Amino acid sequence: MALNFANNNSLSAITTKPSGLSGGALNLISTQTASSSATISFTSGIDSTYDEYVFKFYDIHPGSHDTDFTFQGSIDSGSNYNLTMTTTVVSPYHYENDGGAALYYNAPKDQAQGTAFQSISDQVGNEADQSVSGSLRLFNPSSTTFVKHYICNVQTSCLDSSDDPYSMNDLSAGYFNNTNNIDAIQFKMSSGNIDSGVIKLYGIS
Repeated sequence: MALNFANNNSLSAITTKPSGLSGGALNLISTQTASSSATISFTSGIDSTYDEYVFKFYDIHPGSHDTDFTFQGSIDSGSNYNLTMTTTVVSPYHYENDGGAALYYNAPKDQAQGTAFQSISDQVGNEADQSVSGSLRLFNPSSTTFVKHYICNVQTSCLDSSDDPYSMNDLSAGYFNNTNNIDAIQFKMSSGNIDSGVIKLYGIS
């Protein structure tokens, strides 16, 4: 039986978006490529044009072993990155050798009205095939009424203290504890440089 959808058309027959539906398009704003970069900063393109912005990470590879991929926001076009944040982090993981797996609340990586760079992926390994990929969504950064929420989902190839490799899916969310408009975002490793990788900024219309 054919699946009925959108005015009784099957999925295979739909070539255009049904009338009455709007929004959802990803609009590329800028792309930055790391090359032994201490930081990657987006100081333009975050404004009132869109209600939602998405940063997509592609194979972020650290220059140092066992380090965190982090971010912070700015309300002064990138002069300072020290906004107060309240966050939560959950990190399911599984070892390559099937030696362990768990889902746990990553309490050491959250903040309660802290001003540090927020970890969005921890214990990233820097072997040749290890990296971080995923996305971070920032909602309504130009609002001067509400706090600014974010949701982040990244997949990381990690090494533990014994150099045993494992897969980790870091799920973090939170908000900036202020009602000023956020106009810049910076990414960096907790130690060392970002050796390579690409970050793309999109607006959702």
